[in-house]
Amino acid sequence: MRRKTAAPPSPLPQRQGVDPVRVRLPFADGWATVGDYLIERLSGAAPGAVAEMLDSGLVVGADGNPVAARTPYSPGRYLWFHRDLPPEVPVPFPLEVVHRDDHLVVVDKPHFLATTPRGSHVTETVLARLRRELGIPGLGAAHRLDRLTAGLVLLVVRPEERGTYQTLFSQRRVRKEYEAIAPYDPSLAVPRTVRSRILKERGVPAAREIDGEPNAETLVELAGHREGLGRYRLTPHTGQTHQLRVHMSALGVPILGDPLYPVVTGPVPDGDFRRPLQLLARSVEFTDPVTGVEHRLRSRRTLRAWESYEDWAAP
Repeated sequence: MRRKTAAPPSPLPQRQGVDPVRVRLPFADGWATVGDYLIERLSGAAPGAVAEMLDSGLVVGADGNPVAARTPYSPGRYLWFHRDLPPEVPVPFPLEVVHRDDHLVVVDKPHFLATTPRGSHVTETVLARLRRELGIPGLGAAHRLDRLTAGLVLLVVRPEERGTYQTLFSQRRVRKEYEAIAPYDPSLAVPRTVRSRILKERGVPAAREIDGEPNAETLVELAGHREGLGRYRLTPHTGQTHQLRVHMSALGVPILGDPLYPVVTGPVPDGDFRRPLQLLARSVEFTDPVTGVEHRLRSRRTLRAWESYEDWAAP
């Protein structure tokens, strides 16, 4: 078994709060040159784009020097380059920092803003924005919140401590409480604990419940109701993708503004900020694994459909 070694530091700076792409050449045969491998690896790029990057000296090695297309293939070698950053529609809502110290930044995320760079959302993300706004290039996310969900997100100041804080979530040592607005069904017995097995397949937008040992558990409580709407308090005991949305839909009370459950209606177009998903990561409680401080943090955001359904539903 080949011993795993730490990657060297990037010789390229961030751009707009986004890290350069790092590629390690596999320990395998089949490529004579670096160019051969990158053209195959990045086959989804525009025709000629990879060759142009190499010819322009935009791909560099650990020493920061450009790597030419004809450079002999060397297994295990690290390369870096910056991806093209196409224009993105700005998400016109502010990020509010609710806690900051030498180790953690906790931010109150608005709807429609992705947590980390992914797919078509790169610079318009919590991570990239905060790196720029706070001047902390090493900032990293301890966990992710769905782009359409608002609320509290934890980010780690020091890269070497990121794994420690991520363990809080993997070991379920963070108590999270969410708030959701959904139809009120007087026949639905709550509080109740929903348990099921959820499967999320890569490339398929919606997750689904399947037979088998439960891997998802949510406590569902009713905090209030009026005019056919319910305000629900959701406490997840596991962290499956789309868990709360799947469980609320399965109960027959899908969360307002959900484009996936119970029916996939297509993604919300970029720039359409009407009718946000009425789901909010309301609070987090945890013991800081580095400082030992007990944190009890709460979002200051409100869900618009509860405040004024007419305003939320307006075209």
